[in-house]
Amino acid sequence: MKASELRNKNMAELEKELIERRKEQFNLRMQKASGQLSRNHQIGLVQRDIARIKTVINERKRAEQRV
Repeated sequence: MKASELRNKNMAELEKELIERRKEQFNLRMQKASGQLSRNHQIGLVQRDIARIKTVINERKRAEQRV
């Protein structure tokens, strides 16, 4: 998911997306621990998505504080 796509969403949608990605990350970690994960690169992709979402959320919070 691109940051430009995330910037078009409102805060509620971002929070929901963050929760979904964290659940996905947890599931991937469990699959890796049990030896069922065949696509190891998925973990990195989800981590980057989480970082992007958190970055957009923090940008919005800082913008609100300035006003």
